[in-house]
Amino acid sequence: MTSVATLQPEPAPIIACTVSRDVQNFEILIDDMEAELGEAWGDLGFDDALVFLDQPESKSLEFIAIAVDANDESDLSRISDVIRRAKESAIRVILVANEVSPMALHQLMRLGADDFVPYPLPEGALRDAVERVRRPEQDTIAPRMAPATSEEAPTPAFKAKGDRHGVLLPVHGMAGGCGTSTFAVNLAWELANADKTAPRVCLMDLNFQYGSAATYLDLPRKEAIFEILTDPTAADADSLIKTMQQYNEKLHVFTAPGDMLPLDIISGEDLGRLIDLALANFDYVVIDMPTTVVQWTEAVLTRAHIYFAMLELDLRSAQNILRFVRALKAEGLPHEKLRYVLNRAPKFTDLSAKSRVKRMAESLDIDIEVQLPDGGSQVTQANDHGLPLASSAHKNPLRKELQKLAKSLHDLSKSAETGKK
Repeated sequence: MTSVATLQPEPAPIIACTVSRDVQNFEILIDDMEAELGEAWGDLGFDDALVFLDQPESKSLEFIAIAVDANDESDLSRISDVIRRAKESAIRVILVANEVSPMALHQLMRLGADDFVPYPLPEGALRDAVERVRRPEQDTIAPRMAPATSEEAPTPAFKAKGDRHGVLLPVHGMAGGCGTSTFAVNLAWELANADKTAPRVCLMDLNFQYGSAATYLDLPRKEAIFEILTDPTAADADSLIKTMQQYNEKLHVFTAPGDMLPLDIISGEDLGRLIDLALANFDYVVIDMPTTVVQWTEAVLTRAHIYFAMLELDLRSAQNILRFVRALKAEGLPHEKLRYVLNRAPKFTDLSAKSRVKRMAESLDIDIEVQLPDGGSQVTQANDHGLPLASSAHKNPLRKELQKLAKSLHDLSKSAETGKK
């Protein structure tokens, strides 16, 4: 590491800097910067950064990593000045935050930080962030979205009346890449089309870091999502509904925010209240959950009518199911709400694989109630084009199974409603 304040001209220019009150408070950041950049980076205090960014030497910078913790919240104005000065010089900004309050984080992100990583840094997180900020703007798959206008994505037209008793259907992947978001998006769309009376359906993407429901439905990510997550106590049913967007006038979508946020940005109590507001105004609320178990997972699980657990026919899914169920039992949470969904299930003629499915269920002491076929390349194409399978490949075997599942859920819900009357 080189101190930027005393830099002398060198053959290899400094291409990045950390900016912090004391970089020694972020030892993992130091190690990761050295691993990524070698000696081609420097360290600055906040005052030094303001001076250096006005110097010609700063033109070689590709990005700065601003590291803040709870002790810096009283000095946000100076940090904000650093972010503004960097953006004026077209220098990208990565925000590294350790136990910073949601409101402070929101304020710094709104000033133009290009990426966010939590501290302590997860393995590979800084490398991924550096790759994203180095990517040309036009090549970025998910660039920072401006707030959506009514022309870009219609907002719901109905007024909140609290006259519904919705069914909550969270979807939780037992391992990464097992099709959780594809399942959640397409199930929500099939439910919205399950009856001529058009049930009112809401899809909530609660994966605040890598949520892809907006991508799979080609919807922009609204700034209002950020606002409601950072100040949930001010939200009522109408403001929650206004943050949503309509997809083809049938599905109401609460997307993940445009910026990567810590999963604990909202408490279980506050998220539970938002879910209750949604359940009071929709017939079905489908939630795309992150694979990580967080403090508010309990709030979702206790309200769920059915909690879908997505898995694949592999060892990682089996091991994670054991861990997940053991954790729920240890906390006294309702693990009996889990309904296991096997994605990319073997074909009917693959007797060997079907035998493996049976053995897996027996060894885990679970019932795999839903088996979804492999939809093949049509699924990827549909997701990349922002279309449900029903619109892009309505004869796809995966779509047919999801349609059957949605109809059975809707019929069950109607019969239960009839039984209450």
